[in-house]
Amino acid sequence: MTTTTPRRATSLIIELAIVMAVLVSTKLIFDQIAWRFAGPISLAFTLVTIAGFTIRHKESWSSFGLRRLKRWWSIPLVLPQALIGVGAILAVGVATALAGDALGFWSTEGTQEGVEDRWGNIVGNLPVYLMWMAIGWTSAAFGEEIFFRGYLIDRISKLLPDTRWASFVTILIPALIFGIAHAYYQGIRGLIVTGLIGLALGTLYLVNKRNLWPNIIAHGLVDSLAFTAMYLDLDI
Repeated sequence: MTTTTPRRATSLIIELAIVMAVLVSTKLIFDQIAWRFAGPISLAFTLVTIAGFTIRHKESWSSFGLRRLKRWWSIPLVLPQALIGVGAILAVGVATALAGDALGFWSTEGTQEGVEDRWGNIVGNLPVYLMWMAIGWTSAAFGEEIFFRGYLIDRISKLLPDTRWASFVTILIPALIFGIAHAYYQGIRGLIVTGLIGLALGTLYLVNKRNLWPNIIAHGLVDSLAFTAMYLDLDI
């Protein structure tokens, strides 16, 4: 945790309130216009807002984990960390889904209604598949990791006191928001599953010393697997 002056803390709280207001308001607006794309669109508006604050505060995006890889051989070193992230996402997602099914909270049989409504037309449709793959890598992998992990963890950590539980709370709050952000089409199951995945991704981010690239790659690979499975109509 870092020491933050009261004035700076107030500024950060106001900033977070504005950023969250942009996220929620644009999401509600575009839900009525193009709900399938409301998430990516609202996230784009949110990132533009964040960019405005970084310019105002003369900050670098490296504060949010977007570190410049200084040497070309740094790239392969990120891949093992990303693969650990892929394993963590899949393990948490599958284990949580099966646990909820065993406890009677939901059924893992068939496709969730919201998921079917949003992505049902991807099966065998190459243009739609490629479109969602592009959205997956730009909005989900890149955009969501910058916002939910890089930005929120940075801002929350600056507001919390240096206590034993500070690191956990720092990743817990973004994970809860991450889960809520996916509940609009995945329901309570999506809230819990993606919330726990968000907790795993937040942990990975801190373990990797706030280097966001492993998260981005892991997130993109998992989404690519999911979209490819839907395109091929695989029951996994």
